[in-house]
This record gives sequence, structure tokens and C-alpha cells, in this order.
Amino acid sequence: MSLYPIASESEAKDRLALVRHQIDEALRVSSRPKDDVKLLAVSKTFYDEILPFYRAGQLIFGENYMQEARDKVPRFPDDIEWHFIGRLQTNKARHAVNLFSVVQTLDKLELAAELDKRLLNLESTLDVYIQINISGEDSKNGLSPEALPAFLEGLERFSTLHVVGLMTMAPYDPDPELSRPHYAALRELRDKHAPRLKGLSMGMSDDFPVAISEGATIVRVGRALFGIRRRG
Repeated sequence: MSLYPIASESEAKDRLALVRHQIDEALRVSSRPKDDVKLLAVSKTFYDEILPFYRAGQLIFGENYMQEARDKVPRFPDDIEWHFIGRLQTNKARHAVNLFSVVQTLDKLELAAELDKRLLNLESTLDVYIQINISGEDSKNGLSPEALPAFLEGLERFSTLHVVGLMTMAPYDPDPELSRPHYAALRELRDKHAPRLKGLSMGMSDDFPVAISEGATIVRVGRALFGIRRRG
């Protein structure tokens, strides 16, 4: 199947069906229940392509850039669940709490405090994932694995933040199997320090079946759905 951006609703439906089939197959091989993994469609830099996927039944989308999301999110149906999956600056927290159902990239207590303050004003709550830099790469955001216990303790004072899981990105490699140690490490980190957390956000277009086999509960898929993305 072409990786160019979709040109029709039927192509969106076909691509969505293919990715969901791959998810179901990975779950079957791993002896996990069929509905054990959510699919997040990474829609950054795309606009017109979102509705065809929505009409095909996709309800969870992820955005990386707050400025782009501020324009896009209000223009789409209210039953879409929007996740913020990019780096979130503290001064953009006021936008995040109004636009997103979930923030997947929490990695600073200062950001948690600002989100909590804004949410208290709204009398609302927010689901969050803690981002872990499991590979230790300087180019990636997130906590070091060793910092997780203290970070979890620090989050206890923020009543508006509902921590649902951990999130990570593996280093890119054309061989998806090389992502496996990183995804296994995130699962083991969760099991050791936060077994009550059920969520593991890990796996992208090139390696999400591997992530599922290591326990992913939500996979973030962009290119396999939307095609080669625009610059941004």
C-alpha cells in the first residue's frame, strides 16, 4: 500500500482496517484479548485527512504542536478524544487543559503544578502519562527511569491529574526487533515501581506489533495511516 497521503475516504478506511488487523494479529500471537490495545492516529501536520478516518471509526487522535492544535481541535467533532503527544511547555498548559483529554508527555513537576492550577480553576481533571526516556538518548525528552519513584511521589499532591500509565519512544531502527529491549524495559519499570498503572503508550508505525507483544496498551501510529507527512 502506498505511503503517500490518502486521496479518498475509501483509502482511509482500507489503511485503518489494515492497521487494526495488524494490531489484532499481534494481540492474538501474544494471547491477549482482542480489545486490549487502543489505536491513536498521529495527525500532526494533517488536517483534511482527519475526517475520513473519523468517518471510518477512528476516534483517538494525537497532536504534537500546541499552536497547530489550537486551530485544529475546535473544528472537529466533539466525540474525538485528543491526546497531546509532543513536548509541552509550562506556558502552554492553559491551552492543553482546554483542548486535550489526555497529555502523554508529563515529565516535570513544574508542568504538573501548572496543569493542576489550571484544572482547579476549571473544576476539571486530566489523564496523563509520564514520559520516560528509556533509551537515554540526549535528543529525547522524558524522565530517566531512575527518577520515576520520586516523580510519582511528587505527583501525589496534584489532585486533578490522573496518572494512567507510562509513555516512551524507542530509537528509530529499520529492524523493529531492536525496539523490543526498550519496550520490555518500560514494562518492567512500570511493574517494579507503579504496578497499579495499566497504561503503556509505546510503539509507532514501524514497530507497533513488537510493542504490543511487550505489553503496549496504546500505540501511536501516523505514517502507516496518513502516509508520508508534510513538513512540520
